[in-house]
Amino acid sequence: MLAQPHRSSLSRRGFLVASAAAGTGLGLASGPARAATGPRPFGRFGSPAARPTPGTLYVHPGGAGDFTTVRDAVAAASGSGHTLVIAPGVYRQTVAVDPGRTEMTWIGASEDPRDVVIVYDNAAGTPKPGGGTYGTTGSATTTVQADGFTARWITFANDWLRADHPGITGTQAVALKVQGDRSAFHHCRFLGHQDTLYADSMALGTFARQYFAHCYAEGDVDFVFGRATAVFEHCRFRTLNRTDLSASPYGFVFAPSTAGANPLGYLVTGGRVSSEAPDGAYKLARPWVPSSDTTARPMLTVRDTWLGPGIDAVAPYTDMSDAYPWQSMRFAEYRNTGPGARITVPENRPQLTSRQARSATRSAYLGDWEPWKEAC
Repeated sequence: MLAQPHRSSLSRRGFLVASAAAGTGLGLASGPARAATGPRPFGRFGSPAARPTPGTLYVHPGGAGDFTTVRDAVAAASGSGHTLVIAPGVYRQTVAVDPGRTEMTWIGASEDPRDVVIVYDNAAGTPKPGGGTYGTTGSATTTVQADGFTARWITFANDWLRADHPGITGTQAVALKVQGDRSAFHHCRFLGHQDTLYADSMALGTFARQYFAHCYAEGDVDFVFGRATAVFEHCRFRTLNRTDLSASPYGFVFAPSTAGANPLGYLVTGGRVSSEAPDGAYKLARPWVPSSDTTARPMLTVRDTWLGPGIDAVAPYTDMSDAYPWQSMRFAEYRNTGPGARITVPENRPQLTSRQARSATRSAYLGDWEPWKEAC
């Protein structure tokens, strides 16, 4: 994604604490992640001594489980069908789930996503030990490439801060990059600044269906982006303030890069977009046509969603490149509410008809995969 270098005044600890507080609309109390205490750190999910299935591994930072890090547990879970039950703690590490580890599930043991935080601080411009830089993809704290991945009650974060690295211009810093088909996230949080949540696929010709339910994502520049077919149902998105800028736009919520051959991109339904920034400081979306796929036709439908005053109601969309104007892409809205959803310039706010809206549903996007029926 295109970098927009700027500085943030948030400290790493302040980032996590402030972000937890911002999630209160999801029923989450404010404050940092709690340390695990007591003899039963895994709650109703049992303990290593009483495993519900042979494929269940327990992660506890103090040594009360099978592993002390998520990374080590993933490495041990070779093959398909493993479950990781993760005790409360801040796990400062990068984690990758490769394509061979299919049908994996991660469960935050306390059933509160504030309590289980997987976080690191690489950015696109961060120097690698062996030379070069990580790039946007390499900056991800957590990367999921396997099909059939599910996460519940987990926070995925990247707390790299521009203020700490004024000399780095590659400020993209991904919290989660998910590429697998049938990837589901329930009651999770995604915390970062630029390029927080990368909802993508493994290859240009590979379609990946993803489902996010009752989740929370925050950031500033293009903080939900990629080419996946993704449904965001009852999710909250929050745009951050930027003290380094004096003029709008401060950033963009969505930047889909849907392949031209893919009939379905991002669907946001029953959501809420709020902001810490001044009124009208953010655009709802801009299309990302990457150099690797100049035939992309980014697609975003936002329906039945409350858009707060932080969204520019007059011109909620803009171009990322003059060569690919947003008007030629597949952007649409339907029955949105709130001050950021006011239609003052109709040509700037393409609307679905009621007939078209009948095809803009989670079932139409995800087909025979029905992750909302999974028990949480």
